[in-house]
Amino acid sequence: MTSSPLKDARVEFRVTAAQKETIETAAAIQGRSLTDFSADVLLERAQEVIQHERQLRVDAEHFDAFLSIMEQPARSIEELRDLMTRRPVFVD
Repeated sequence: MTSSPLKDARVEFRVTAAQKETIETAAAIQGRSLTDFSADVLLERAQEVIQHERQLRVDAEHFDAFLSIMEQPARSIEELRDLMTRRPVFVD
């Protein structure tokens, strides 16, 4: 049996009576408490907002330029080859 993390923080906000009723109805449909339902929905939406903000957005012109560069054959860089064949200075 796994234990859930300690819920030691509080979030409070006001809603209209109609909003509360709708949320309570949804929670009841899923057989969950108002707190459990609300916390999960808020967390899910927060994660979506964060993910959307962190996504790399590139317009078509810049994306095409990126693809063009990526499709070019690799070129040999002698200095990099030398670096990769040197004995490491760090010892395990």
